[in-house]
Amino acid sequence: MTYVNNLADVGAGDIAVAGGKAVGLGGLLQAGPPVPPGFVLNTAAYSHFVDANHLEARIQELATLSPQAAPQDYADASERIRALFAGGIMPADIAAELGAAYGQFADGDGDGDADGNPAVAVRSSATAEDLAAASFAGQQETYLNVRGAESLSAAVIDCWASLWTARAMAYRARGGIGPDSVRLAVVVQRMVEAEAAGVMFTANPANGRRDQIAISAAWGLGESVVSGTVTTDDLVVDAGTGAVLSRRTADKAVMTVYAEHGTREQPVAAARRRAPVLDDRAAAELAGYGTRSADHFGAPQDIEWARAGGGFFILQSRPITALPEPAADTPDTWPVPFPKGMYFRASIVEQLPDPLSPLFADLIDGSVSRSLRALMNEAVGTNVIREGDVGLPTINGYAYYYYRTSGMWRIMGKALTAVRALARGQAHMGVAGWREFSHPHYERVIKDRSATPVGELTGEELLEGVQALLDAGTVYYTAVQSVIPLAACSEISFRAYYDKFVRRDGEPPAVTFILGYDSEPIRAEKSLYDLAAWARGVPGLASALLHEPTTALAESQRTGFPPAGFAEPLWQQWRPRFQDHLGRFGHAVYNLDFASPVPADDPSALLDTVKFYLRGQGTDPHERQRHSADRREDETSRISARLGPRRRAAFLRLLRWAQTTAPIREDALADVGLAWPLLRRMLLELGQRLVDSAVIAEPADVFWLRHQELRSAVEFGLAAPGATAAVAITGADRPVRAAAVEERKMLWRGQMKAAAPQLLPESRWMEKAFGSMMPAGSQHQLGDIIKGTGASAGRVSAPARVLRGPQDFALMEPGEVLVARITTPAWTSLFAMASAVVTDVGGPLSHSSIVAREYGIPAVLGTGVATQRLTSGQQIRVDGDAGTVTIEQPSPTQGP
Repeated sequence: MTYVNNLADVGAGDIAVAGGKAVGLGGLLQAGPPVPPGFVLNTAAYSHFVDANHLEARIQELATLSPQAAPQDYADASERIRALFAGGIMPADIAAELGAAYGQFADGDGDGDADGNPAVAVRSSATAEDLAAASFAGQQETYLNVRGAESLSAAVIDCWASLWTARAMAYRARGGIGPDSVRLAVVVQRMVEAEAAGVMFTANPANGRRDQIAISAAWGLGESVVSGTVTTDDLVVDAGTGAVLSRRTADKAVMTVYAEHGTREQPVAAARRRAPVLDDRAAAELAGYGTRSADHFGAPQDIEWARAGGGFFILQSRPITALPEPAADTPDTWPVPFPKGMYFRASIVEQLPDPLSPLFADLIDGSVSRSLRALMNEAVGTNVIREGDVGLPTINGYAYYYYRTSGMWRIMGKALTAVRALARGQAHMGVAGWREFSHPHYERVIKDRSATPVGELTGEELLEGVQALLDAGTVYYTAVQSVIPLAACSEISFRAYYDKFVRRDGEPPAVTFILGYDSEPIRAEKSLYDLAAWARGVPGLASALLHEPTTALAESQRTGFPPAGFAEPLWQQWRPRFQDHLGRFGHAVYNLDFASPVPADDPSALLDTVKFYLRGQGTDPHERQRHSADRREDETSRISARLGPRRRAAFLRLLRWAQTTAPIREDALADVGLAWPLLRRMLLELGQRLVDSAVIAEPADVFWLRHQELRSAVEFGLAAPGATAAVAITGADRPVRAAAVEERKMLWRGQMKAAAPQLLPESRWMEKAFGSMMPAGSQHQLGDIIKGTGASAGRVSAPARVLRGPQDFALMEPGEVLVARITTPAWTSLFAMASAVVTDVGGPLSHSSIVAREYGIPAVLGTGVATQRLTSGQQIRVDGDAGTVTIEQPSPTQGP
């Protein structure tokens, strides 16, 4: 039997024979970069050694451990398994082939003389190693500067044994890889007497950029670089040009060098400690090898390299795992587009926490301007807001309300007139205007636009419908903005009167008297709870739902076909009921930007909530609300009975105002996205047609087009069914807007990391004049205590869970603290799981506050920095009374 394979003969399909590392090296040899000569002792040799020494049964017995097993259990098992290998004897046929292959290195330097015992590197190459899904980097062992056949044989056995290190077994267990499915090959290569070495990533791991190459370099051998025991020079190189984009030259105190056996560390000579390991020319040459390797493998690569005699050698290459999507640099300056104006992150932008998609940014600016002008014209007369006075421009992608300075003074001069007009319900504003005009009008527009299926509309009709629906939604939101201050005013007025003229020591806080009323988010929660309760009563349905992955359930809900293995009769009972819930509540927006799916599009978060209730977790919302309502009525009766006639009349009048107005705020906000499911269907229909026309790569890329680009495609006929492909017209070899879409997504991801200022321009007078009105606190908080606004009383200590949006909802674990930029009514399903809520944006009368109080959990809102300062897993203390969040310990992913 053949146990040795030449590295040059190893191909991509040889994982089972040669392991991941050898396959990578074989690919490098085919790609062309210089690779030290070598061979691989294949997995058949490992199996033969195990069989010959009768180790298999004992290995399986010791290695079969739970992923939750204690680290010491893995350590004990590893020690015993490695002792088995140490006591084994190398079979003679393996030893013979190994020795013959090693003998070929005897004249490896080409001088015609035998080298005696040439130095080789002995590296593990596991069958579950260096894969795209998991690198397994560092899980097995490498032995350097091995000399002589006897030492080589011992190093091979040690390599085999390293398949069973504690860290390797635990890593595989967490990845669901059984101990009976792995084998180990061993790569043997001629040692490179490296003057310098390091690691190269052909995509920048800091920002995911595929057009940037990151290089770490140090003097001496590369083992210390890989293990992280030496400080390295760090460079970023442009993959296209080879230009060095950034360079950090370290003080390199030590280096790894050969010893008589193995390696050792020694001090770096003083003259070289602060000298760059690679100059610009050498960095460009090395980056070129990296690009060649990445192109060959078709994926970004993690490469180990060495430099000797002025030339480079590539020692190994593996796919980069967990590489973030490409992101541009995070912006750190905030230039305003119009200098004579003021910019505010408030009101509508509370529901736009992230940078805007390009298409939404283009469409919403004009829509907001038109809506605000119409409102003010109806409320206080024409010519108060003029063309260009207001807008919703973006700065670094973030939406800001813009007011031209002269227009701001005109608006402020009419402020009292406007407030009186809105209080009287003029311009269809206020609670009565919302109930009798704004909400019914919004519903009529949607109904009219739903009359024709989106697939039957022309491109022009789809684009016009998108604008009409967005305008209707913006007009509706403007009406909602008149309800919010009335609801706030009613609650503030009642609280002020109650605290000053009514409340005695020991009596409940004012909030007790406005809890227990249903609003649309609460009704949605009850609906999910009732769904779970019904499912438990259908034999087999609860277990089927719990067994099925949420992603599969969500996809089947969309297609109508049950997941594989889900009984058809059970599915036919479940789907219509859940679909009814989506029809009633699936329009709630997580983010007003229509690029973000609504629950009707992706109900994963709602399905997770149903599963939460099916597992018996959480509390019955019906009972919770009933308890709050009973307490409210009991306390109202008790306090009313002890008050005199005048105070009782004032107390009850203000209380009824707050009780009838405050819940309307949540009802109004919950329906802002009423048009969004239809609006998104229209845009995705346009997107699919543009995919068919080869304008974009996938339907959702339509959100990343500029409005004029989309309009031009429609006018050119590319959004019509059966349109001629744009690539046929342009001669392009990929969708014509693909590169622009990728660039805009990359820019957006960089902007996502920024903390947008609440006010611009950033100046002392702006902060002094308007800072207290903003829904977020200072973004310059330091230390372990983060200050915000206490919006729901109570204290809790628990791990944080930082959620960027619905894409992260599945990460939420019961009992964690929900940390987010903002929450909207669509987030309510998570409140049942949360022990507390912390937000960047919001105040005592925001959605987060109202819902947290209904759930009886602490809330600290408007911190400004929570999502920047906190990471998931950190133990934090939330004090809803003091309005503080205290970091009690670092995140598990952070250092001390």
